[in-house]
Amino acid sequence: MNGVIKENPVLVLLLGMCPTLGTTSSAINGMGMGLATMFVLICSNLVISLVKNLIPDMVRIPAFIVIIASFVTLLQLVMQAYVPDLYATLGLFIPLIVVNCIVLGRAEAFAAKNSSISSMFDGMGMGLGFTLALTLLGATRELLGTGKIFNFTLYSEDYGMLLFVLAPGAFIALGYLIAIINRLKKA
Repeated sequence: MNGVIKENPVLVLLLGMCPTLGTTSSAINGMGMGLATMFVLICSNLVISLVKNLIPDMVRIPAFIVIIASFVTLLQLVMQAYVPDLYATLGLFIPLIVVNCIVLGRAEAFAAKNSSISSMFDGMGMGLGFTLALTLLGATRELLGTGKIFNFTLYSEDYGMLLFVLAPGAFIALGYLIAIINRLKKA
């Protein structure tokens, strides 16, 4: 559960900023990217923990990347077949999960040193924290920018601030969310 609050990859550790800022123009996009990353985290952590003793040290990182890339490819094919609209929206960010520092970092720091069950739960915790952070950021940007959350209209789009739907709004909203988290941690 450390990945959810105490070591949240986005709001505390500040990892994975590329998909965080690039895909969170709406709550649905943030949640979709978070769930996709969580799937890869859980599966890759599990497999890496199972084969860690079979991989020589000098090819450890390339082997981890091949394992991660296999799950990302599987994820891409499933998303393309069953949720093509979300797949089209997330676009290039799906293949970039392979080099996401959260996924590779957890493989190296945790899965390569712990049991398969612990590694699976670590992937679940970090993935859940990542998903919650991206969904919160996407919901914040969507609400302030369009007056909607998960496409449910709360107020007219005429009163929304276009800035929050655009790239600079991602930085502003993320900065405020991080400040709120830091303030809550001090209280």
